[in-house]
Amino acid sequence: MITVTIDDKSVFSGTDDLLQSLIESDPLLRPYKKVLKRRIEHIYETKRKLTREKISLAEFASGHEYFGLHFFDGEWIFREWAPNADAVYLIGDMTGWLKKETFALKRIKRDGVWEIRMSEGTLKHGDLYRLRIHWHGGKGDRIPAYARRVVQDSETLIFNAQVWLPPSTYRWQCNDFRCPSNALFIYEAHAGMAQEEEKIGSYREFTRYILPRIADSGYNVLQLMAIPEHPYYGSFGYHVSSFFAASSRFGTPEELKELIDTAHTAGIAVIMDIVHSHAVSNEVEGLSHFDGTCYQYFHEGPRGFHKAWDSRCFDYGKHQVLHFLLSNCRFWLDEYRFDGFRFDGITSMLYRNHGLGKTFTSYVQYFDDNVDEDALTYLALANSLIHKMRPDALTIAEDISGIPGLAMSLSKGGIGFDYRFAMGIPDYWIRLIKHFPDEKWHIGDLWHELTNRRRDEKTISYAESHDQALVGDKTLIFRLIGSNMFSHMNVSDENIVVDRGIALHKLIRLITLTTAGSGYLNFMGNEFGHPEWIDFPREGNEWSYHYARRQWRLVDDPDLKYHFLAHFDHDMIALAKRFRIFEFSELHLLFEHLKDKVIAFKRGNLLFVFNFHPTCSHDNYSFEARPGKYRMIFESDAFEYGGHGRLVSNQYHLTLPDTSCDRERHLLSIYLPTRTAIVLQLL
Repeated sequence: MITVTIDDKSVFSGTDDLLQSLIESDPLLRPYKKVLKRRIEHIYETKRKLTREKISLAEFASGHEYFGLHFFDGEWIFREWAPNADAVYLIGDMTGWLKKETFALKRIKRDGVWEIRMSEGTLKHGDLYRLRIHWHGGKGDRIPAYARRVVQDSETLIFNAQVWLPPSTYRWQCNDFRCPSNALFIYEAHAGMAQEEEKIGSYREFTRYILPRIADSGYNVLQLMAIPEHPYYGSFGYHVSSFFAASSRFGTPEELKELIDTAHTAGIAVIMDIVHSHAVSNEVEGLSHFDGTCYQYFHEGPRGFHKAWDSRCFDYGKHQVLHFLLSNCRFWLDEYRFDGFRFDGITSMLYRNHGLGKTFTSYVQYFDDNVDEDALTYLALANSLIHKMRPDALTIAEDISGIPGLAMSLSKGGIGFDYRFAMGIPDYWIRLIKHFPDEKWHIGDLWHELTNRRRDEKTISYAESHDQALVGDKTLIFRLIGSNMFSHMNVSDENIVVDRGIALHKLIRLITLTTAGSGYLNFMGNEFGHPEWIDFPREGNEWSYHYARRQWRLVDDPDLKYHFLAHFDHDMIALAKRFRIFEFSELHLLFEHLKDKVIAFKRGNLLFVFNFHPTCSHDNYSFEARPGKYRMIFESDAFEYGGHGRLVSNQYHLTLPDTSCDRERHLLSIYLPTRTAIVLQLL
């Protein structure tokens, strides 16, 4: 038995109480109670060791205020952790890029903390600098681990840290923003490729041109990719080098703050893709071999290298690594007022084999020796910290394994994430479209895949994300329409392939949203069926930016069909918000028919009916429903959505008793055109 502090208000003795909710929600966990108990105790024992029961976890996670470069009381102070170093020098513009003894750091702690103090005039705003670290048998230049500003020379392509002390600090305008609490409509975006021109876009351009589009579309959460500095633009931001530096290729720290502040003013929360699952292998720009060892931040030996991703794997069992990563979480909340995080690559963190090539079909896989319990402990502590700093913050787990308890609170024996992504859904849509003709779509399987989730955890569904938009893959719209998108998207051009693609694109997105557990995600441009994939500049495409952008002119052109999809997406989200569908967790399947390709379900006071049949429209189609009067409030076949206008808007339907049945039963009879979805409200 141990005494564990969950937060400042509640204390539990032992762990049995913590496990009760978890096991009650999923009895299949009962055989693993001993393992679960050990894991929970490890979480709180680790927290106790980190805080020594003298400080809070938030105070522990303040490494960014101690390490790195700071100007305080007329003095510059710089500190770095490099335990294997024999000597550390600050070099840069102030030293003529030469090693000088006057800029040598002093070891001030036995565990490898180095420090230098300099007078006010030694450094000035904009100066470039880096470290030159000497160790037994070698030396190397390094970007400081806690650098808050890193820039790349446009000619030499060399990265350096930069002194950042502008004449005035950013003045926040929106100081009382709170995140949405129960219905997330997430717009996943990348600032660099959000613009139309063939170049790298900026924070300021995103604020001016893209944020208004997101607000007008009805999304209430912006998920920003590629914020922490990364050497290779084409990594999509997933090979992070400087964890505390907002990427300078998009602009200044003040411009990023303005983006977030403007989003808050518009009622949009901003969360960040945070990559703590691995780090770039680069040595000068990153943390690899920082002090001459492989194991300073990472595991020693093969376990420290992620061969599939060509990156380094953190050792979550070291308190210095926990200090670094937890401080990183707090930094983005403190400095930039991000509203939370989407944690990337959690499956890779949780399993020693990174989950590669594995299908998780048995609970045994969640509790065997392959699980990295140190990583699990870190994720629990990160969630505890984030929610202590910002009770309204959003944390989302990207995990393909389905490990139980990930999105349950710590007080219920979980890991503490608010939400988890339903990552199997986009994979299912791809398999369905790629391998089965429309007439072979299995409606029962479709329903199962869309609703197969843990009832005790909040999930966010999506039809496609950035993963499906990358070169080598295809977006849903391109899988459906293909090259016809380049020649048959004019509104006056009738094309059966485009017709099918637009109709199914709407149905896929509507049924994915309306069956989602607690939220819905869309990737930038997919709402209007952006025709081209993402391909960042690289040697293979002659360093072209042609595909690393979004062509907004397509959706703005009334003579093209893209605006139909955008209009549908807007109204779909407005409908979900208006009727607060995510507040009704229960989905009631009313009817499904394999041959007719029809599925009907109820959520709250709304009835959703889908006809996926490619050729058969159903007249007077009847199924059992709650007795009453229904009004059709939304339908995908409307002209304004690029449909054929085969239904009459706002028509009413009355249920009739089924006289052929020996029990009380009422039928609803409606007209269901091919590839059409309708939404009925019970009045």
